[in-house]
Order: sequence, then structure tokens, then C-alpha cells
Amino acid sequence: MIADAPLWLLVLFAATTLLTGVLFYRSRPKHGIFILISIAWLALQGIVSYSGFYTVTDRFPPRFFLLVFPPLLFFVALFILPKGRAYIDSLDLKAIHWVHTVRIPVEICLLYIYYAGLIPELMTFEGRNFDILAGITAPLMIYLYFHRKSVGRKVMIAWNIISILLLVNIVVHAILSAPFPFQKLAFDQPNIGVFYFPFTWLPAYVVSLVFFSHFISLRQLLKKNQ
Repeated sequence: MIADAPLWLLVLFAATTLLTGVLFYRSRPKHGIFILISIAWLALQGIVSYSGFYTVTDRFPPRFFLLVFPPLLFFVALFILPKGRAYIDSLDLKAIHWVHTVRIPVEICLLYIYYAGLIPELMTFEGRNFDILAGITAPLMIYLYFHRKSVGRKVMIAWNIISILLLVNIVVHAILSAPFPFQKLAFDQPNIGVFYFPFTWLPAYVVSLVFFSHFISLRQLLKKNQ
């Protein structure tokens, strides 16, 4: 737990994490396995990060990678395995796009985490993080594509790709500004916030689900042309 972070910010971030899971769950209600995996993963990472395990940053490879590689491998496996692809194709495309609205409260949280002196300004929308644009435009794209039907499949594919690039941008900046042996940015105020509970849930869960949602959308949108 971070002593410098106000309680309301911790509560807001925890609520944002919960919202991410709820929005993804709405893409296929009653798939209880998702709830079980989410609870187990969040609890595990909560306990590990609360112990201070991820605050040790002088090791190589960084312990931080244990936050992101397990969900990455899990999602890759879903795309490779036949049953995994069947599960992905069963998810509701419109509901999946609503997941991206969570980027708005995430960016608000990041701004105040910066004000608390725990991440550099470049990780906020006052710096080099433009990911909030994906969150703001997500409802508009949902309306135009699913309701008005005034934009086509190619536009939605382009929007997903651009939104992925926006997310990649902040992820790269976050990694390069962290106090790892290969740090390249923000030496005056490195990215240390994501090493502490509950902010470890950002890379371990929120960002992972957002990335996953984009690739689910791209698979379904591309299949529509087959």
C-alpha cells in the first residue's frame, strides 16, 4: 500500500479495476469461469504486491514482468487453442467495445497518481499519454457502428488499431520510465506507482483486458469479411 496516495484515490482505482471486469463480463454473462479467474488473479497479485515484492527493481529480468506475462500467455493460448477461439468468437462485439471506456477513469487516476509524486508527468494526458482519446471516442464509435450504422467495418478496424497504438505508447513510456536497469526516461520522477498495491492491478488486469478486448474485436471484425 502506498502511504502517499489518498484513500479516495485508492478506492477510485479499485472501483475502476472492478468496472473493467464488469464491462468485460457483460460481453458474455454467466461465464463464471471469468469471474473465478479474475478474483483469483487479482487476489494473488494483491497479496504479492502488498508484500512489496515488486518494489525490488534492480533484478533482471524485472519482477514486474510477473504481473504482465501470465495474462499475456493466457490470452495468447486462447487465440491458439480451438476452444479458446470458440470462446473469443462467442463474445458480444458491442459489449467488448464498451470495455475501452474504462480508459477515462484510468487516466484520471494516473493524473492524481502523478500529483502524488508516484509516476512521471509523461504518463498522464498532461504529458505524452493520449490513451484517454480511445476512451472518449469509444461510445461514439459504438453509436456510429452498431446503432446508426454510418461507419463501416474498416473504420472500426482502423479505430481499434489506432487505439492499440495509443495503449502501446503509454506502456512503452511506463516501462522506460520505471527504475529498471534499462531505464531511459523520467529520472527525476521515475514510475514507481505501479509497483504498489492496488496500482499493480493496472498492468496485471486492466491493461491486459483492454489489450485483449482490442484483439477480440479485430478477430471478429476481420472474420466478417470471410
